[in-house]
Amino acid sequence: MLHDVAIVGAGPVGTTLALALADGDLDVVVLDARAPGEILRGDRSLALSHGARLVLERLGVWGELGVIAGAVTPIAQIDISQAGGFGQATLDAAEQGLPALGYVVRYRALQTALDLALARTRTTIRHGVTVASVGGTAAYAAVDAEGGDPVLARLAAVADGSGAAVGAIAHQRHDYGQVALIGKLWRAAAHAGVAYERFTPEGPVALLPEGEHYGLVWTATPARAQELLALDDAGFLTALERHFGTRAGRFDRVADRRTFPLVLEYAHDPTATRTVVLGNAAQTLHPVAGQGFNVGLRDAWQLAQVIVDTPREAIGDRAMLTRYVRARRPDRMAGIAFTHGLVNIFGNDLPFVRWPRGLALTVLDAVPPLKRAFTRAMLFGLH
Repeated sequence: MLHDVAIVGAGPVGTTLALALADGDLDVVVLDARAPGEILRGDRSLALSHGARLVLERLGVWGELGVIAGAVTPIAQIDISQAGGFGQATLDAAEQGLPALGYVVRYRALQTALDLALARTRTTIRHGVTVASVGGTAAYAAVDAEGGDPVLARLAAVADGSGAAVGAIAHQRHDYGQVALIGKLWRAAAHAGVAYERFTPEGPVALLPEGEHYGLVWTATPARAQELLALDDAGFLTALERHFGTRAGRFDRVADRRTFPLVLEYAHDPTATRTVVLGNAAQTLHPVAGQGFNVGLRDAWQLAQVIVDTPREAIGDRAMLTRYVRARRPDRMAGIAFTHGLVNIFGNDLPFVRWPRGLALTVLDAVPPLKRAFTRAMLFGLH
């Protein structure tokens, strides 16, 4: 049987693609390693832009997500600054005429809402499928699953988080030599929806409002991160205040500290014969400025539009894939360059860099058209 589209991976990006195709007259099959109702990842926070909210609203998911207690925390304001130097900028939702600049969303809640929405469609979902490889011929893509017959489709869309099953797509990788130390922080004062992005000589530190606490993302070397993990809670909070300052007030409790490595990995061309990778399988970005998931969601939305606008017999052919690549290239490359550039420009303490970046923050804050353009790019990407 030849399907129109086979989607490998039903995480948030793969499920978004499936939902965006659900109303079309297409034969779509979703292959997922999870059992029905299972969520493989532990709960974590995702930073969603206002543009991501609009996508989820169009798919009928946002309303359900919003009624789950503690699932969504609006970001009303973002405070940007650098340690050890002048210059700051404040991005404000009210200035942009928006209800929020973005949202901090619990991963498990988002995945659950997406799963429930997909289950209400006519889309075929095969659970418990482990995909070994994905390849293509001029006529079809073949998805080889362990212990089963290959799944054939005009197009294979791989959104499994790594793209490792697609041997024909090469990835470029840059190891930052750092890790992100994440955790939860509490203080006496309410956060009022204010997020903080502070650039330090060792790398950026972000504080994201989530429920009644803040989510911490602290960039550090692996050795320094291990030292911080070894501290008791009081010692850790003292180290954080010394490193971050008191710009966000003083925190009195911390929990759930852990780390993960920071790398930039991306496919310059996210397509191969009858195959496309998207989301983290196409680009894994540094978490600074919270762009990674949002770029992946726009991958899914744009791919769905291209598929819907393509005659069935041409789905997955080289011309269709070329249209998708051209449509996505400006936004993908901008997201990669933006996050990588922020890390390189703000992640050092060279004196001749400190003054210009402070000036850049000051100008950004003082020139409304520049601030609007910068904010719009963060919220909606480049198209």
